[in-house]
Amino acid sequence: MAEEAGTGLVFHPMEPFKIHSMFDGEAIRWFEFFVPTNATLWMAIGVLMIALLMVVGTLRRALVPGRIQSLAELAYGFVHKMVEDVAGKDGLVYFPYIFTMFLFILFSNFLGLIPMAFTPTSHIAVTGVMALGVFIGVTALGFMKHGSHFLNLFWVSAAPLPLRPILAVIEVISYFVRPVSHSIRLAGNMMAGHAVIEVFAAFAPVILISFVGVVVTPLAVLAIVGMYALEILVAFVQAYVFTILTCVYLKDALHPGH
Repeated sequence: MAEEAGTGLVFHPMEPFKIHSMFDGEAIRWFEFFVPTNATLWMAIGVLMIALLMVVGTLRRALVPGRIQSLAELAYGFVHKMVEDVAGKDGLVYFPYIFTMFLFILFSNFLGLIPMAFTPTSHIAVTGVMALGVFIGVTALGFMKHGSHFLNLFWVSAAPLPLRPILAVIEVISYFVRPVSHSIRLAGNMMAGHAVIEVFAAFAPVILISFVGVVVTPLAVLAIVGMYALEILVAFVQAYVFTILTCVYLKDALHPGH
């Protein structure tokens, strides 16, 4: 977002990431828990799109599927195979949760590419809740299924005995860092790409205020197109990365030990 200031342009690349009330456009204060915001609006739209794809799009259940049913079946098969390959057949019990999470991230990422839209997955509050849910869930699952034997996940039995305590400490630290890296990776990538597009977009109107814009504006437009194409790829890749890491963490809970 850019605005004129004196003889130049002042732009605010972080403006699209601000959360505000849907009623008055004002920023939300910390105690206003139940005020509908732009974030909740776009998350609700994402959930609606998922319902349209997976429920309405597959109502006919045709033997020769149409485009929407084919897309739903492709997404279903893609995540189903991912869970089975990474976590094993016993991990398929948790497929509905993983599949739902994948679709939510995917639709949130793609909806955020619409001009003037909001990207929920660019906020650590959203990705952090999902990552923490995965972390708590797989940790609880590991202890429920294996009891104290789940701690074998941190004991590298293949390493020389003197190194095992040191490696155990490293494994414990890396385990508790999982939700941090899991959430920041997604939020950081979505925010960074959108912010770069905003920066390039701020240079597009230069042609209106300076002759330099004859060169700068076309380059800015080309950069925006290139970054937008890259962001389409990143939107899918980040949904995939978040999901496959969830499968890896689930595998560790189901089959602990090195």
